[in-house]
Amino acid sequence: MTTLAQHLDDYLKLRRSLGHKLADAHRLLPRFVAYLDEHGVEFVTIEAALAWSLEPAVPVGSVVPADRMMLVRGFARYLSGIDPRTEVPPAGTIRRPKHWRRPFIYSDTDVLAILEQAGVLIGQPLRAVTYQTLIGLLAATGLRVGEALRLDRGDLDRGAGVLRIRVSKFGKSRLVPLQASTVEALERYDHTRQRLLPDPSTDSLFVSLRGTRVIYECVWPIHRKLCERAGVGANWNVRPRIHDHRHSFAVNTLLGWYRDGVDVPSRISWLSTYLGHREPRYTYHYLSSYTQKLWMTPRTKAAYLPG
Repeated sequence: MTTLAQHLDDYLKLRRSLGHKLADAHRLLPRFVAYLDEHGVEFVTIEAALAWSLEPAVPVGSVVPADRMMLVRGFARYLSGIDPRTEVPPAGTIRRPKHWRRPFIYSDTDVLAILEQAGVLIGQPLRAVTYQTLIGLLAATGLRVGEALRLDRGDLDRGAGVLRIRVSKFGKSRLVPLQASTVEALERYDHTRQRLLPDPSTDSLFVSLRGTRVIYECVWPIHRKLCERAGVGANWNVRPRIHDHRHSFAVNTLLGWYRDGVDVPSRISWLSTYLGHREPRYTYHYLSSYTQKLWMTPRTKAAYLPG
């Protein structure tokens, strides 16, 4: 273990002892330290922090670089009391985008086209079925991408037909009921994975070809390629993102309720609980997506208005 790696281990232990969850720090900061070691950098510098935070390239408007820099700043502040050579990046070195980005709302046809392209574009059978199942799960449940990637095999209760989401955003855990077809798809994936990779190194539900947990940095660029190949969003001024499956689930649920003529406001709390929001007012954020979908063009207006 290098000196920086030892300092990182001490830093994470200290933060954990203070009650911090540190899921992102545990995942990202070891990569930052590995980046420094690979480039022969013995202490944190602003130049190295910027270079690591901005690579690999991410979509315009992404919060990923700012989130990486925030983690580095916390680690650097800790190191500054140990190694005086440490450079602490100033606040705002990478600004976190604050503008609200209009989501892309996927149709069922869009999702099926993406899944079909996963089978065509991805050559390895295990990798192809992993992405097909992952994207299908996001579309069918509206899970956060991180929640899906953190799932372990034991989090699926096949008998009850529910997924257990453990300590997600806001420190909340919840049970997510699944349709029978979704449970069957997850079971098929599990059988396929056991056949193609019988001894993975992780209990993760979704695994890479190396038998490790699939990570977000690999997922979003693959999803973008699948959308481009399938022509999803080609005629729109909004680029489809993998996070938009969550928006789409919420919007399409609302549309279904409106079509059924039910009292939608009284059911917002149901949707809020299912999505894992802290309180219903956060769920109303998705109503703006619903309104934009209704009034974007006369064609969509006619297609989606109730009755």
